[in-house]
Amino acid sequence: MVPETPAVTTSGVDDPALQHRVLTLVCADRPGIVHDITGAVVQARGNITESQQFSSADTGRFFMRLQIQSPADRAEFESALLPVTQRYDMAYTLDTVGRPLRTLVLVSKAAHCLNDLLFRQRAGQLPVDIPLVLSNHGALRDLAGFYGVPFDSLAVTDAESKAAFEARVLEAVDHYDIELVVLARYMQILSPQFCEALSGRCINIHHSFLPGFKGANPYKQAHARGVKLIGATAHFVTSDLDEGPIIEQNVVRVDHSQSASQLMAIGQDEESRTLTQAVKWFAENRVLLDGARTIIFR
Repeated sequence: MVPETPAVTTSGVDDPALQHRVLTLVCADRPGIVHDITGAVVQARGNITESQQFSSADTGRFFMRLQIQSPADRAEFESALLPVTQRYDMAYTLDTVGRPLRTLVLVSKAAHCLNDLLFRQRAGQLPVDIPLVLSNHGALRDLAGFYGVPFDSLAVTDAESKAAFEARVLEAVDHYDIELVVLARYMQILSPQFCEALSGRCINIHHSFLPGFKGANPYKQAHARGVKLIGATAHFVTSDLDEGPIIEQNVVRVDHSQSASQLMAIGQDEESRTLTQAVKWFAENRVLLDGARTIIFR
């Protein structure tokens, strides 16, 4: 006897009637959270297509990320979630899987990170929408123009012009409803007030050496000291310079045979790769803050 075909299914990824949503949540850890949140998903006629969770022994907090297909509209979905989010005093976000994140990019003169971001945006490999590139130099105007992205520059030469540039950035954040600011080798120290205004939504890329070389020409310094590993770190921006919560790190082994210019080329590849990965994870709602560190649901 052939079993009857179900009248309704919620598992087909190509069903245009289904909304594919991503839900992230954070709350104090206690029994019953997973049971209750999955029950709310069922009430919202949802099917879970991806699920990750983590309980932090350090902070006592619970983190979860779900991707859910459901025919429910946002109001119905949030109505089903409300009793659970209130019961556990949850902070949560509900978004659409694959929605391009509105992203502002800040640059100076180095082109490699900007080029990688703009190329991957155009190729559909990075879920971001970059409406504007801002710089303290005009050197990368043609690169942004090649990708059809508006570019604006404002020189930073003193405290007054630094404040004017930061004000221009915050103006753009409001005007374009920006959700993420990316420092793609923007070579200026940001004010504490600016960092606070963009807390949790501003990502920087920094070269990483052991030992750490500061100041000008870090790759030349690394070559002179014969380093064996070079790499890059992408992190959230805070008022503590280069000490924000780390999102992604990569290293590559090198040796004495490589020149300073070769080390720079290798390092810039790592910077581009690391920054783009961090932006991708953030845009996909895979990065959650747990105090001074991050939880990454890959």
